[in-house]
Amino acid sequence: MGFIPEEGKSLPPPGLVNRNSLWLAGVGWVSAVLHNAINHRPPVKSGVHRQLLLATIGWFIGYHVTKYENYTYARLDRDMNEYIKLHPDKFVPKEQKTFAEIVEPFHPVR
Repeated sequence: MGFIPEEGKSLPPPGLVNRNSLWLAGVGWVSAVLHNAINHRPPVKSGVHRQLLLATIGWFIGYHVTKYENYTYARLDRDMNEYIKLHPDKFVPKEQKTFAEIVEPFHPVR
């Protein structure tokens, strides 16, 4: 599709089973079942070809939404890391504290 620029095409492809694909496939299937119910047909048993078609379309759209989402987050990470490299004085590492130094001493009340 044309939503991702050329620099985003070097990213690895997302898995076929991801949350956007599952969610939008479910939305497509439910919309077909709801259409059957509104038209007073058996909701699940009639129009199975439409149910499969809408679920497949939802899966396809969800896959490409995930690709665009991965590109967007990769671009934001790249920009953030570039900013950190250009301004190291704003990101000085702090001293490491142990957990015992953070937590107050425990005194049980009996």
